[in-house]
Amino acid sequence: MSRKDLFVRRTLRSIVRFLFRLLTNVEVKGLERIPASGGCIIAVNHFSRLDAAIAFAYIDREDLTALVADKYLKVFWIRWLVDRVKGIWLHREESDIRALRAARDYLLAGGALGIAPEGTRSQTGKLAQAKTGVAYLADKAGVPVVPAAVYGSEDAMYKLIRLHRPHLVLSIGNPLVFPPIGRENRTEQLEMNTDEIMCAIAVMLPESYHGAYAGHPRLQALLRNAVSGLSP
Repeated sequence: MSRKDLFVRRTLRSIVRFLFRLLTNVEVKGLERIPASGGCIIAVNHFSRLDAAIAFAYIDREDLTALVADKYLKVFWIRWLVDRVKGIWLHREESDIRALRAARDYLLAGGALGIAPEGTRSQTGKLAQAKTGVAYLADKAGVPVVPAAVYGSEDAMYKLIRLHRPHLVLSIGNPLVFPPIGRENRTEQLEMNTDEIMCAIAVMLPESYHGAYAGHPRLQALLRNAVSGLSP
């Protein structure tokens, strides 16, 4: 990363963090669980356009970038921000091999990549069924997946317009390391790993946000472990 790019990134982070502190009440938990270096995927739920901004502002990895749906190319300020942090544009309506290869190469080079496993913003303010893209990339690049949960963002803009300071929470879970996936039962393994990632996100959310994963056996096991103080 050039000195110019680093300066721009640090300046943007400072501005975004200042705005969050000024306009909202942000609570951040578990930042120490983010690997300090090396390739990793930050898997975060997607309730609002603010989710990515919160992660960018508070996760202390200067190489953090993201896979971003190319529909946001039409939104000038989002396009400008994504390009400044070297984001990878993804055409989500089809298998975007170029974007997936770029993401894999970025991870193999030791970068941190933020991705929303659900693939799109939730229309209900609750977790939606995730796609297997995160699990696929984690397997191809051989990197850990760090679950991250954001909530309070789903109605934050509504509150801001009414001059209320929304309470936003960003929680980071323990990195998940999956064994390599072979050719046999590959689809099933990718789905199992995806469920593991989403349940690790869900366990950090209040029950009302569990959505598509409410009642999932793995989530129930994680909740029981959390109550008893055991590790997942």
